[in-house]
Amino acid sequence: MKWWGSLLASLNCDRWHGAALLGSLAVLAALACGGPQLTVLLRYERTPIAQGEWWRLVTGHWVHLGPRHLLADGAGLVLLWILYARELRPAAWLLVLVCSTAAIDAGLWWGQPQIEWYAGVSGLLHGAWAAGAAAVALRGSRVGWAMLAALAAKLAIERYAGSSLFTSGFPVVPAAHVDGALGALLAVAALARAHKPL
Repeated sequence: MKWWGSLLASLNCDRWHGAALLGSLAVLAALACGGPQLTVLLRYERTPIAQGEWWRLVTGHWVHLGPRHLLADGAGLVLLWILYARELRPAAWLLVLVCSTAAIDAGLWWGQPQIEWYAGVSGLLHGAWAAGAAAVALRGSRVGWAMLAALAAKLAIERYAGSSLFTSGFPVVPAAHVDGALGALLAVAALARAHKPL
């Protein structure tokens, strides 16, 4: 199993973080294997949610519009994991995930009622970027503040342009990126205020 240790080291992961990354990628890939029909059943969609299909508030963040969308988000997940996996404890990452998911859902439901459907993990990825960079910044590193500034600039440009800086060919909801980042920052702020270890 030397290859496993080498892989984890290259991804800046210990066993838990490595298992979480591979598990996340496996879930994304498994859901993609269901094709467009499964995506339609699981994506965030206003009318079915209003009719009681609450699971879409969670599953909508894990399905994609096709292979290119999945590969772009998967690559983003790996990159962010390399940068930030060890910056937060597992329990803190779980809180970030929950808060980002809730913030995106609330933002879409109440702030963007014109958006009928949404799919993809990119909002949560922006949450991971925000949380990881904030954790670095709270430890006194200027790199963390620089990464937060870069994220803020990216989000502002995307809001103005109405599209993603890095992807094209499928619809993007910049508001979900902003909401995901805000939810994550609230989670990190709550942990810091409660003097909980990150």
